[in-house]
Amino acid sequence: MELFRIKKDIPFMRHALILNAISVITFALAVFFLLHRGLHLSIEFTGGTVMEVTYSKAADLDGIRKSVETLGYADNQVQSFGTAQDVMIRLPLKSGVTAAEQNSKVMAVLKAKDAEVVLKRAEFVGPQVGEELAHDGLMALAMVIFGIVVYLALRFEWKFAVAAIIANLHDVVIILGFFAFFQWEFSLSVLAGVLAVLGYSVNESVVIFDRIREMFRKHRKMAVPQVIDHAITSTISRTVITHGSTQIMVLSMMLFGGPALHYFAVALTIGILFGIYSSVFVAAAIAMWLGIKREDLVKPVKDKVENDGAVV
Repeated sequence: MELFRIKKDIPFMRHALILNAISVITFALAVFFLLHRGLHLSIEFTGGTVMEVTYSKAADLDGIRKSVETLGYADNQVQSFGTAQDVMIRLPLKSGVTAAEQNSKVMAVLKAKDAEVVLKRAEFVGPQVGEELAHDGLMALAMVIFGIVVYLALRFEWKFAVAAIIANLHDVVIILGFFAFFQWEFSLSVLAGVLAVLGYSVNESVVIFDRIREMFRKHRKMAVPQVIDHAITSTISRTVITHGSTQIMVLSMMLFGGPALHYFAVALTIGILFGIYSSVFVAAAIAMWLGIKREDLVKPVKDKVENDGAVV
């Protein structure tokens, strides 16, 4: 399916050097902010108190959030848990206040709004659990990267595998750089968004790489940059349909999903936009500079030697 067709190839590779220089600068800035400011980690990583409360009717999440903020917990997390009546509240650690005191103060301010609210569970999550979650998250990220490299190396060629993983890491680091610069809260849902971006970005790279292989077979006299330009141009309509549809869904989560999904949607939005950019101007360009050629993807056909059964 195509919304439109571009008849003349766009010379993407002609400007690859300039655009990759911009990528390097953006990447360097993201790394700088990560090292200088660091990530604003959520309670899952730093530790805190987790409370589950139940209301007799549908809970007012915004009202609960404002009530908890009056106690000085600006970084609280309030979200529905199972049903509209069940609410989970996550609070960060606070010096000089025990978990029991924290729970009693929160319940007091909640009962002031609704006397029927009931505390179902209250648990303290220590920093050690947060460190374990961070370690498991990094291991998951490493396993995803390893799987992508193996998959692309087997399906295409190692040069494409190297190019794609550099482009994917480029996207991940830039997402983290945005969160470090603006000090947005980095939670488990955001980590899930980052992992989703890895898979999403590599899908775009695979589509372009597959079209490059197809163009190598069809146009044997084209130079490598021309083949890449033709492959990317021919996938633009597909890119607009796919990414446009995905972004509409992500924007709906960002606007109407509430605080629980907001930063997850933000991470996906950044990943989608930079995923398109990196697939074209990072992955394809790096593959070209690594010396990708027709022989890497298209096996030469061996001529059969026929002697009509004659014996020499």
